[in-house]
Amino acid sequence: MLSNYLYKMDKTEKRISLYSSLLIGLLMCSPKFMALRGQGIIAHFWHFNLAEFIIQVAFNVGFCYLLFYLNLRNPKAGLTVESVKKQTGWYLFNAILLLVSCLLCGVIQRQLFMSDQPRGIYWTGYLSRFFLSTLFAGVLIKIILLMRVSRQKDKENSQLKTAYLEAELGLLKEQLNPHFLFNSLSSLSGIVREDPEMAQHFINHLSKIFRYALAAQHDHLVSITEELTMIKSYEQLLKMRFEKAFLLETNIEKHYLHHSIPHLSLQPLLENAAKHNSASIKKPLKVYIYIEDDYLVVKNDLQEIAEPENSTGIGLANLNSRFRILMHKDIEIEKTKDSFIVKLPLTK
Repeated sequence: MLSNYLYKMDKTEKRISLYSSLLIGLLMCSPKFMALRGQGIIAHFWHFNLAEFIIQVAFNVGFCYLLFYLNLRNPKAGLTVESVKKQTGWYLFNAILLLVSCLLCGVIQRQLFMSDQPRGIYWTGYLSRFFLSTLFAGVLIKIILLMRVSRQKDKENSQLKTAYLEAELGLLKEQLNPHFLFNSLSSLSGIVREDPEMAQHFINHLSKIFRYALAAQHDHLVSITEELTMIKSYEQLLKMRFEKAFLLETNIEKHYLHHSIPHLSLQPLLENAAKHNSASIKKPLKVYIYIEDDYLVVKNDLQEIAEPENSTGIGLANLNSRFRILMHKDIEIEKTKDSFIVKLPLTK
């Protein structure tokens, strides 16, 4: 079913209709100027009268604008018909409108100016002008309707694309949260056995992280400030797990704090660093978060575990998919001899 959008004239269409009506009206009445030539053929049948000429142009312009107005606002007109029967009926209505308008305007003009033209020539000329005006207006109306349908399809395609991206983002987040929860519960089970009091603090910080995840689940982009606030709780979880073997340093200039990144961008990177690298008191795992060339950089020391945990590959792939959808850019990943670096593009 076509949207009501197809039955409304916007400001641009109203201007097009008005200017087209003026152009058609002047074009149809321009032969009258030939009456100014005393020896011309037109001069034998009609003497140029400026007032009559203005009235005739006004009638023609008014008739054309009426055609535009009725055809562009009626759901049965032109391209918006739903059956051949309705379309035929609307064409018949336009034909009746043409005849009635021609007769009414012709009678009024003839009465006002007492034209001495032979009736046959007078009415043939009047009907010809209105008929040609209808043809020109009809072509322009079809073009406008085609433009409307094209704009409507573009709008619908945009809405479908948005809905698809929203669904895809939702699936990515649903995929991310259970992944993080399973890893956190695995860590919690070990802490509970060793230190029940620490387990309480662990649960407290874990609840803050999930509260943040749930509270902002409809906000796909969040500020760096919000992400860093959540990361403080996640940092505490990692410190409880690794004790003094984990260090996090952040160095973000103040004017970058209001820049935006996808929701839950930093947590998977810290999680990956903790999963794939060893950490000890003598050789702690260090993670750095800072700005470089308008990128938010997360860098960790590369201390790869000989036999790392089984990886599903969800973390970085998920993160890159969300950046591609929301930022139209991919994340950048660099691996050197000593470091693993992920660069996240920013938006204001």
